[in-house]
Amino acid sequence: MAAVMRRTIITAALMLCATPAFAIPICHGSHRAERKVTCLIDGDSGWQDGVKWRYAAIDAPEMGSHASCPREKRLAKQSRDRLRALMADGYTVNDTGETGYYGRKIVTITLADGRDAGDVLMSEGLAQKWPNHGNPWCR
Repeated sequence: MAAVMRRTIITAALMLCATPAFAIPICHGSHRAERKVTCLIDGDSGWQDGVKWRYAAIDAPEMGSHASCPREKRLAKQSRDRLRALMADGYTVNDTGETGYYGRKIVTITLADGRDAGDVLMSEGLAQKWPNHGNPWCR
């Protein structure tokens, strides 16, 4: 019985180690401003303490029904999840002082190691410069 218990504890510990600890949840629900929510919508937009933001000068693949092809939909999830992983070790949201088309604050994100999150996403093919000339994910 003790051996079974020990194996169960070891298995549970390994599962915890293998599970990424994302600091930022995926956005769900409504009334995010009133609830002061911090979450990610996709690879270039989210909420920070109830303020909706859009990443400056990058464009990430579109999620769900906004995607133009199945590949874009897959890359959108990868982009969002990569941004979550990058932010898990700490980050600073930098307000550029601009407001975007949909009333979102335009921001950049500096990671704990000093890198710009948008630059990382672009270098990994999970975002492109904005403005751009079309959708490279469906070509």
